[in-house]
Amino acid sequence: MDRRRFLLTSLAGAVAAPLAVEAQKSQKIAHVGVLGVGPTPSPEELAKSMSTNPLWISMRQLGWVDGQNMVVERRFGESADQLRAGAAELVRLNVDVLFVGGAGLAKMLQLETKTIPIVVAAAGGDLVAAGLVDSVARPGGNVTGLQSFSYDLVPKRLELLKEVVPTLSRVAFLQEDVTLSAAPQLRSRYDEQAALAARVLGLELDTFIVRRGGEFTAAFLGMKKNHDQGVLVMSTPFTFVYRREILDFAAAHRIAAVYEFHLFVELGGLMSYGVNIPAMSRRGAVYMDRILRGAKPGDLPVEQPTKFELVINLKTAKALGLTIPRSLLARADQVID
Repeated sequence: MDRRRFLLTSLAGAVAAPLAVEAQKSQKIAHVGVLGVGPTPSPEELAKSMSTNPLWISMRQLGWVDGQNMVVERRFGESADQLRAGAAELVRLNVDVLFVGGAGLAKMLQLETKTIPIVVAAAGGDLVAAGLVDSVARPGGNVTGLQSFSYDLVPKRLELLKEVVPTLSRVAFLQEDVTLSAAPQLRSRYDEQAALAARVLGLELDTFIVRRGGEFTAAFLGMKKNHDQGVLVMSTPFTFVYRREILDFAAAHRIAAVYEFHLFVELGGLMSYGVNIPAMSRRGAVYMDRILRGAKPGDLPVEQPTKFELVINLKTAKALGLTIPRSLLARADQVID
């Protein structure tokens, strides 16, 4: 290499190096806000969530790494008031995108902001009916994501429960008014579906509504007093957080329970019928990625599931003295021994 070429090459390297450093420094850091139910997790619990939760695993695969080019702000609440305060605080932080696991939480956020994009995964209720989006194909506002047809599947879950418990005559419906407090119309839709299905199946329906974690004891004692043989559990972020308590009470009171999410059944629940939550979390990450890269939430159609899973826990059925019909086992997507 002659002296002139060496000088030019050295000069180009000297100029490029600081430019690369500056480009790295000026790379936009994505700020993500998450509103969740329950007590604030410990640093160890948060670290475990970041490493094992399908949402954050998918975000890393899409190029978003917490602590590098992404900062996650989390706010938690155990009551409706705490959740509303957390929603207001996240909005004040002016994050780039907000993420929640249910329609009620999305409504709390939308009451605080009409501009910051909100991604909702596994919204059990109709996002249009909740006033969160204009339409499924064209959301139009600042909310988009995925809905899971939770209350549309209530009749099917009651039908399955009746199939497992042929003598079933009285059923409890366990609901919550924490995450759904901002969208009472969603709970009304659950009531309508459950009441209609109960009439068709010839069942008496008893509704129990909890407003904080400590009320599950009274709810299940009420079911026992009413001689409820089964319980339909509303699927929301609140009941998911308190799933261990619900499962333990159902087992202790020997009540056959049907859920939406298979994770309940893996932990000892009797049966579930609904969407695959890890899959929906991964799709939620895709929505956040697209918004962080410039897409507008109002232009991203709301996704709706095309597949629902039936999961049955035979060990739990045996403990309850129930025999699962062979025809039902043949239809199950997963049977846990």
